[in-house]
Amino acid sequence: MADSPAGRPTTHQELDSEQLAKLAAEACDDRKAVDIRLIRVDEVSSLADWFVICSGLSDVQVRAIARSAEDQIEETTGRLPLRREGQKEGRWMLLDYGEVIVHVLTPSERTYYDLESFWGHGEQVRFVSSIPAVSP
Repeated sequence: MADSPAGRPTTHQELDSEQLAKLAAEACDDRKAVDIRLIRVDEVSSLADWFVICSGLSDVQVRAIARSAEDQIEETTGRLPLRREGQKEGRWMLLDYGEVIVHVLTPSERTYYDLESFWGHGEQVRFVSSIPAVSP
């Protein structure tokens, strides 16, 4: 068990693939990702169990969303992505955790690649934040 910066032992959770996808979606939501979708692909592909797809409105936001997902997953599970793509360009970032693949795209890249249609035969779930919206 590793120590946290405050000297306390850290504990990591073992999450199933659906829980990991939801954790990634929550982390994306923390950075104001747009139109977060979870697509269950385990019955139609051997690539992964779940895709998490969302948009960031700028290259900077795409990087921030991906970083939030990576940080939250590492903090909770102790896992790092097996592969990370697109960080330099920032228009589409991919974090591959094996059973979960997180795609963060700008709206134009998302429209161009249209992953939701390509993987449309998988079960799609629109993410709804568990944090209630604050009323003015």
